[in-house]
Amino acid sequence: MSDLIQKDIDDLVKAHDVVLFMKGTPDFPQCGFSQKVTAILNSLNVPYAAVNVLLNDAVREGVKVYADWPTIPQLYVKGEFTGGCDIVSEMHKSGELETLLTPFKVQAESN
Repeated sequence: MSDLIQKDIDDLVKAHDVVLFMKGTPDFPQCGFSQKVTAILNSLNVPYAAVNVLLNDAVREGVKVYADWPTIPQLYVKGEFTGGCDIVSEMHKSGELETLLTPFKVQAESN
């Protein structure tokens, strides 16, 4: 795997508080697992950077190497790999994900 791709992925992960490598986009997920994770993040009002791995095979394969995790989607929080769909779903169910993401939530504007 290209060192440049690994560096690009690392730079992306470190440049954003919350990053989701997914198939498709948040508005048009192209697999059920990506759709589930975006729905969870959206329900928590957490802004996140989304990377559509379907646009670049090197990124699609590179992120699997980067996290040593074989599947997409992959969620990163504050530069750390958090998990794929099953882990994110379990963390959401237990409340652990909301606790982890609370510092990044968009607060409703009060008038």
